[in-house]
Amino acid sequence: MAESPKRIVLTGASRGLGRAMTAGFAAAGHQVIGCSRSPEAVAGLRASFAPPHCFDVVDVTSDDAVRQWAEDMLRDGDPPDLLVNNAAIIIRNAPLWEVTAEEFSQIVNVNICGVVNVLRRFVPAMVERGVGVIVNFSSTWGRVASPEVAPYCATKFAIEGLTQALAQELPSTMAAVPFNPGIINTEMLQSCFGAAAANYPNPEDWALRAVPYLLGLGPDDNGRSVSAPE
Repeated sequence: MAESPKRIVLTGASRGLGRAMTAGFAAAGHQVIGCSRSPEAVAGLRASFAPPHCFDVVDVTSDDAVRQWAEDMLRDGDPPDLLVNNAAIIIRNAPLWEVTAEEFSQIVNVNICGVVNVLRRFVPAMVERGVGVIVNFSSTWGRVASPEVAPYCATKFAIEGLTQALAQELPSTMAAVPFNPGIINTEMLQSCFGAAAANYPNPEDWALRAVPYLLGLGPDDNGRSVSAPE
């Protein structure tokens, strides 16, 4: 067990980097409180990770759903020591002018509004206690742009600015950081890179480096744009 177990709230916990982080945090002795939109995925998480870990079906684009999730979690215990906004989507590769209004709204709702919904419902309790680290997942495409992924770039550039502004609103004992996980062979990357995604690390190997790094973040990191160690 870890010397000081942390209470970790993690969105998008059921697959890709989220699933790998869930396993990594749990193996290190920390409590994971995670969510996914998929009932089947949540059932799988519950089967794999027994209490005190806790997983719920939550659509982060619904402020009411996030509010209920946060109220239930905070009723049962302390605010999170680490809040990880990982849930995100990507849409099909296309020139920006070919992206439909519905597609653009969908990615903004998940990647930006979903993050803000989670912050709105969890951060006040963290601020009241005066302790905690907030990690909002950015991307390499949140710092440099590429063609045919403009909507995703827009959302991740937004996460960088949103998080840096949030950092200035927190007490000095807390931290908020935009976190670039790097290029990892996930379903999301495969949708963009195709077979070339296999040239990059898998989520499990990535988590061996990323989980300890995330656990080590603290107030001195507040407002910094950080990246997973290679």
